[in-house]
Amino acid sequence: MDPTTLIGPSSPLGYPAPYWFLVTFKVLGFTLHMIPMHIWYAGVLLAMLLQWRGGKVGRQLARRLMRPMPILIALGINFGIVPLLFTQVAYYKVFYPATILMAWPWVSIIVLLTLAYYGVYIYVAGLRTEGATIARWRQAVGWVTAAFFLLIGFFFSNAFSLMTRVRAWPDLWLRESIGGAPLGTALNTGDPTLWPRWLMMFSLALTTTAVFIIVDAEWFATQERPNYRAAARRAALMISTIGVIGFAITGSWYVFGTWPEELRERMFQGPLRALTGLTAISPGAPWLLILWQWRKGGTRARAVATALAQVLVLALNAISRQIVQNAELAHFLDVTAEPVRIQWSPLILFLLLFVIGLGVVAWMLGKLKALRTSESG
Repeated sequence: MDPTTLIGPSSPLGYPAPYWFLVTFKVLGFTLHMIPMHIWYAGVLLAMLLQWRGGKVGRQLARRLMRPMPILIALGINFGIVPLLFTQVAYYKVFYPATILMAWPWVSIIVLLTLAYYGVYIYVAGLRTEGATIARWRQAVGWVTAAFFLLIGFFFSNAFSLMTRVRAWPDLWLRESIGGAPLGTALNTGDPTLWPRWLMMFSLALTTTAVFIIVDAEWFATQERPNYRAAARRAALMISTIGVIGFAITGSWYVFGTWPEELRERMFQGPLRALTGLTAISPGAPWLLILWQWRKGGTRARAVATALAQVLVLALNAISRQIVQNAELAHFLDVTAEPVRIQWSPLILFLLLFVIGLGVVAWMLGKLKALRTSESG
């Protein structure tokens, strides 16, 4: 079967905005989404490990990681709407067939995320009422919540890797269907790119969580004892080191072990060579800044510099991933060739709501700052 027959047909309405607009907000939204998403993706598991085996200071760090999680999850979910929306608009021809093939795991993300959100609230409520001696059943809820977040990440990696693996669709469809009707139970586990991409995202999430620990220690933990902030810098360095090593290993596996020769040649030629190189080495910049603060002491300015460096790391990864995604799809369709019929009213409404949304995010961050300050007092 020709796999292109499973690609969705062109919409007679065309794109509601130019492709550059759609892809810009897709990349921007994904970058903003990764900042809080990484913290709960890796941070909940880290908090549970620190609560379990971290000693007194480790448990204190675990509490400081978990208490702002409800706000961080809300931020991550709302920022995640933007890249998902523009993926559905610009890549609808491949997004919908891929998620139909794995419909049940894809829909289960809503259930898993809801349960994980409640799990975080249950755990945080225990921190506020029970303090350091949090009940065992709440700890069990915390571990289950961490597992749910990892599973959600696994399903997302399945969906977005399957979206570009068009050649595999016929086999998945024939294997996971009855009378030609897909069962929606397919997963992209046979894709060699799935596992390194999933692990690479988790490694990158560790580095973002380490940066969050640094920012929290210098900006919000001012009332904590100096030994806590020193311990937080040391923990951030250890977590960042694990993340950077993991990113290097899984990134090398992804690029040199799964990319076809044609894609590798494209990403290592001309201007893309510089982008690929910067994306590969960029996690080293926040790591060096964390190392500097561990050795010389932290300041608010150094924490801000570390955070900005991490945002650049995430932006480079989002841009590189977008270019690779388009290159993988180039054999089957040209996403830039769709007709454009600008729909001004929804376009203007989106921009207005986007600005309002940023204002709401600023308000939520203000609430987070007040919460963190009160916790330190």
